[in-house]
Amino acid sequence: MTAYAIAHLREAAPHPEIAEYIERITATFTPYGGRFLVHAAQHEVKEGAWPGHVVVISFPGMAEARAWFDSPAYREIAPLRTRHIEGDLILVPGVPEGYDPATTARALRESLPAR
Repeated sequence: MTAYAIAHLREAAPHPEIAEYIERITATFTPYGGRFLVHAAQHEVKEGAWPGHVVVISFPGMAEARAWFDSPAYREIAPLRTRHIEGDLILVPGVPEGYDPATTARALRESLPAR
């Protein structure tokens, strides 16, 4: 099942290390089947606040996403970004083929106290 690395990065002043990070990141996730789905794109906030930027990288599964994040290649370049940009990064599995949200709603309803 596909998995995603999603980053919410805050605005930062331009810095040569950030440029180096961007130049080198693709080589860190390609061996794990990763590819950019969202990068350097303007987003449109419809609810709440989302200052900064969003990045989404897809992987074949959670094992590959974890292996990328923990890889020596990524760990080597991560400080180039984290020294200059505050942000959050999560790894999350996608939904399986044929996912039906009604199943989740049914389970939620069954967990509610009887009225």
